[in-house]
Amino acid sequence: MKKMTRIALITLFMCSNMFAQQEKGITGYDNWLHPWAEFKPNKIDYKKPTQILSGSITKNTKLLKREVYLLLGDVFVTDNATLTIEPGTLIIGDFKTKGSLTISNGSTIFAEGTSTDPIVFTSSRSVKKPGDWGGLFILGDAPTNAFGSESALNYGLRPSASKTLSYGGTNEESNSGILKYIRIEFAGKRTKDFGYFNALTLAGVGQQTIIENIMVSYCEGNSFSMMGGKLILDKMVSYKSAGNDYKFNNGTQVWIANSLAIRSPYVSGADISRCLYVADYDVRDDTDFNKDQTFVTAANLTLINLSSDLKNDIKLGLVNEAIYVGADTSFSLDTSVISGFNPAVILDDKININAENLGKIKFSRSYFNNCKGNIFRKGFSNNADLENWYGSRSFDNVYSKGPDSETFIDANNKSQPDFRLRINRIIASNDFFDDDED
Repeated sequence: MKKMTRIALITLFMCSNMFAQQEKGITGYDNWLHPWAEFKPNKIDYKKPTQILSGSITKNTKLLKREVYLLLGDVFVTDNATLTIEPGTLIIGDFKTKGSLTISNGSTIFAEGTSTDPIVFTSSRSVKKPGDWGGLFILGDAPTNAFGSESALNYGLRPSASKTLSYGGTNEESNSGILKYIRIEFAGKRTKDFGYFNALTLAGVGQQTIIENIMVSYCEGNSFSMMGGKLILDKMVSYKSAGNDYKFNNGTQVWIANSLAIRSPYVSGADISRCLYVADYDVRDDTDFNKDQTFVTAANLTLINLSSDLKNDIKLGLVNEAIYVGADTSFSLDTSVISGFNPAVILDDKININAENLGKIKFSRSYFNNCKGNIFRKGFSNNADLENWYGSRSFDNVYSKGPDSETFIDANNKSQPDFRLRINRIIASNDFFDDDED
């Protein structure tokens, strides 16, 4: 009941603000990134560790602001213990042992920073780089779409008991705690056998968990990865990560609102990465189609690619699509902004273009700016059917090609950028890009 009330309140808040401010993209009378977000974390002189966290935390534990904690190796909160973190606490992931923190199924974390005193997870190195340490894993017992009731996390973590890595179940109301006003910097270590860590992995996390105002910056893997579960995400920020900004998979049920993905064509990994990667499975035969499949509802997102020379970066192959939608998923994007991508959206080639499938994939009241193409099906260069469908008045989408300086309030401010749209600056255009220009 509490969660339904939160959904209703968020919807009411967004609707009431439409008449007083720009309704597309992230909203707010003030720049809600200030003062808790940090866009130059490599310039901060963090303190040295005073306490070490290692192994398993099996009883209720509180981390204090006056201390600086070092995550040494794989750290696990187990045995239904609660980890509480005071506002302003600094936790450092060890570079040599690639520190990580896992909240196991049944345990909880209460990490509730404030806008003036956020909790920070960062690298132990003096010269910090993406992938310096592991990341955070939160495991719950909410449903996934895998066969059976439980799955196991597979990132090469080494707990004392294998059950520590289990997640999934039948409890949609599962409560793993609170994550609020948190920065996660330079995470995403690479492993030989399991690829890159995510900065924040939410596996089977249920809807009583509160996740708000989380900023991930310079992650070598995915910034946010949801594997099943059911959640509301509010005021999320992904900044210049090499992997996907938001990855939803394995039957995730998520409502994401008022959130940002800021990409750079000069920061990328070996694989194609996007702002949103929406999938239902990695292996179709591992999926139980009698369960709920991946369902993503997004509103008031701003997805922006910061490029100093967009046309040239596209020619060099440095710019990808903003959103990838996989087969057997449901996806809805409303009142959002997609700016500077190639193209804006790609649908998986397994999605047949018919009324049934397009009824599950919606783009409405959104602003497509400076994109080389709008919505395409993978492997198909002719997208006239999709243009006609989503370009109709019933969806009320707007197309333009304005520079960042005229589109956003202050996107190029290196210390305190403001990615809200300039009010009344939207100019409709049917031409995304002049393909004949050199």
